[in-house]
Amino acid sequence: MWDKEKSWTLETYRAHGGYEGLAKAWTFGEGELTQLVKDSGLVGRGGAGFPTGLKWSFLPAPDGGPRYLVVNADESEPGTCKDIPALMANPHALIEGMAICLLAVGGHHGFVYLRGEVVHVYRRLLAAAREAREAGLIGKGVGPNGDQDIEITVHAGAGAYICGEETALLDSLEGWRGQPRLKPPFPAAEGLYARPTVINNVETISSVPGIVRNGADWFGAMGTQSAKGHVIYSMSGHVKHPGQYEAPIGITGDQLLKLAGGIRTGHELKFWAVGGSSAPLFTPAHLEVPLDYSGVRDAGSMLATRALMMFDDTVSVVRVISRWTDFYQHESCGKCTPCREGTFWMRQIMHRLEAGKGKPGDVDLLYEIANNIQGRSFCALGDAAATPIKSGIELFREEFEAGYTTPARELFPYEKTTVFGEVGVR
Repeated sequence: MWDKEKSWTLETYRAHGGYEGLAKAWTFGEGELTQLVKDSGLVGRGGAGFPTGLKWSFLPAPDGGPRYLVVNADESEPGTCKDIPALMANPHALIEGMAICLLAVGGHHGFVYLRGEVVHVYRRLLAAAREAREAGLIGKGVGPNGDQDIEITVHAGAGAYICGEETALLDSLEGWRGQPRLKPPFPAAEGLYARPTVINNVETISSVPGIVRNGADWFGAMGTQSAKGHVIYSMSGHVKHPGQYEAPIGITGDQLLKLAGGIRTGHELKFWAVGGSSAPLFTPAHLEVPLDYSGVRDAGSMLATRALMMFDDTVSVVRVISRWTDFYQHESCGKCTPCREGTFWMRQIMHRLEAGKGKPGDVDLLYEIANNIQGRSFCALGDAAATPIKSGIELFREEFEAGYTTPARELFPYEKTTVFGEVGVR
């Protein structure tokens, strides 16, 4: 769909099989859609990799009250950039997937929680929902008998990374300050407005129409034993052709790197982030690791959102992690002490090391602080901040210790890392 003219329109989407899955979904009996998604092997594409059909089945039995679907489109972690381009190119895949999911779980109202900064995507998604409503695909009185309601609301958040955490997202959607909730109760039992709620990522829900249209076997034929289907890998950094690469899950980093044209001419790969900035770093030695959830986990990292950031030999790992630490410190909601205080102190030490003004013992202190955050914060943001620091020190300790005496700018002149810009030196 991405390469079709005006791929975001209803006309183009329907010309290529769009909404055939929804038409087929109306013929399924109770529980059959959920079982189909279970049989397909689809797992969450937002990072956790939890089986999607199993998540849907966690909702309690209907009690006559509302049941909701909430789609997490609050994509904002450094390097993660798959959902926003997908929504720009093919928003109707999400609208159709939401309608199918609502049929599966017995709900009538779905919400898309989108980052407020991406106004262009917000407008495109609103337009897609309007097209689908005017065509009678969603709205009031839809379905073969004209007796069903499927409402979809597109909501723009205020722009906070913490709202990518599912319960903080729910609080924000309800009009409260976006901060994570204590679990249990889990959203499946008490989510939006304290009602049973399914929360899934954009890519997860957008994968559902293809499964319903083509069958579980078609989807399951792609991927590996532990993870099925096709996914989007986001390639950025010092590659010749950065962008989105859709491939069966389980492709290797080396294969993706070749698709992207390899590292820019005259340089070599130094390290790479496999799952965005919140996962342990990989080195060139990990390029043959199958990029599925179990393969990456066995190699010591997390696949997460499949945001592959490639850094060549001109890059200071201290500088990269310092920028990530700035981000996590800024985005910490402040609810829990380990994350609120720990990210503040990690940021101070990272800045000292980057400036070449580190104090003896700073690297050990930094590692200790990261250890004290990991596994002790209220939500996963604390872990996300601590993980790259620990990984960076374990892989490049000498480079961190060089920050006691030498600025990162002297060791790795920043101008040489630039790919685009007036001062860039390749």
